[in-house]
Amino acid sequence: MIRFVGMTAPYIIESGLVSLRRHCGTISEKEKVIVITGPTGSGKSKLALELAKRLNGEIISADSVQVYRGLDIGSAKPCLSQRKEVPHHLIDILHPSQDYSVGQFYEDARKTTRDILDRGRVPIVAGGTGLYLRWFMYGKPDVPKASREITSQVWDELALFQRDGDWDAAVQLVVKAGDPTVQSLAANDWYRLRRRLEIVKSTGSPPSAFQVPYNSFKEQLGTSMAESIDSNSFGHGLHESKTAELDYEFMCFFLSSKRIDLYRSIDFRCEDMLLGNDGLLSEARGLLDLGLLPNSNSATRAIGYRQAMDYLLKCKGQGGWSSPGDFYYFLSEFQKSSRNFAKRQMTWFRNEQIYHWIDASRPLDKVLDFIYDSYHSETRNFKMPESLSMKRDLSSPRQIAELKAYRPRNRHFVGREDCNDIIEWVRTTMLQPTLSAF
Repeated sequence: MIRFVGMTAPYIIESGLVSLRRHCGTISEKEKVIVITGPTGSGKSKLALELAKRLNGEIISADSVQVYRGLDIGSAKPCLSQRKEVPHHLIDILHPSQDYSVGQFYEDARKTTRDILDRGRVPIVAGGTGLYLRWFMYGKPDVPKASREITSQVWDELALFQRDGDWDAAVQLVVKAGDPTVQSLAANDWYRLRRRLEIVKSTGSPPSAFQVPYNSFKEQLGTSMAESIDSNSFGHGLHESKTAELDYEFMCFFLSSKRIDLYRSIDFRCEDMLLGNDGLLSEARGLLDLGLLPNSNSATRAIGYRQAMDYLLKCKGQGGWSSPGDFYYFLSEFQKSSRNFAKRQMTWFRNEQIYHWIDASRPLDKVLDFIYDSYHSETRNFKMPESLSMKRDLSSPRQIAELKAYRPRNRHFVGREDCNDIIEWVRTTMLQPTLSAF
């Protein structure tokens, strides 16, 4: 750029060059990344798949269970034919005995995004793990990585506690080391407990001492702005302010349906996962065969697998025997946990103003057309059609009353005899030698 004395000349010359380069294609707007999320069972995977076909896209899974090999049914993993039709990333990358963190997801997903863009294709990040998506867009805390010496030391300090199953004593050790917040961790979350102790030993401070980028964005915006914004408008207020400092233009969509319909769909989906000899129970048996226990690592904490492992262990303790009551109690817990998870997901994303809520009951082609047109638009100053929009909050007294009165109504497992095949499978399977499929 040629510099002149004075305030305006450099800006005029530079603006002309920018305009010329932009016209010639050497300078462009921020690269676009599509994010599709929603509660479990909302249809986000199907939407992402069809959108990828239209946009020459590739899908990056933001699902904390789909990373594990062999955990296919319980994670609703895309089938092989779908993954052959459209490239999928961050699926089947780990053995179930390994742990996977949000920090690892950030590194993997960011690297994959860059690779997809460099090949001239469209990244579509799809999944329901809220923290994964938050860090992916806003960044991760700048917490130093522990040295090998500290990692080894932490493993040694906590190994005996883990072997003896003395979770409470291990927590108190980390509290005394300098991180009282570990008391809020889920029981037996040994991976996160070790990581907390690594951070304290590496830095002398607990993880809470490090700034989380997402919190900085919230602080910059202020509460009043978050309350007043039209959450389904593009290019205005909160959406524009939040994305102004981000390195990509994130186009974020939350797909869901009326809560009562979602709950019914989830209950049916849980039943479907138990059908046949290669369903969720078979995968849970594989985890037990590895020597893993329920709630002992990332894979075994996953909803569905945790309940299935508990059920199978109970049956094993009864000599491979299960009553219909045992089975229906397991199914009920599985369904209830899945519904509660969906409720937590909706609460989480309701407070994330960057997302635009889409009604999953609307025709898929209409939703695809809207997102396709949004992606190719040169401006972000437009609104979602009212016909596709979904309200974030329960506003109808009727809907609230329906939810309070909701009771599961099974489709496959209704009477005592309907679970006979499952009980027979459990009896024969739990008496067989350990045969891990992983």
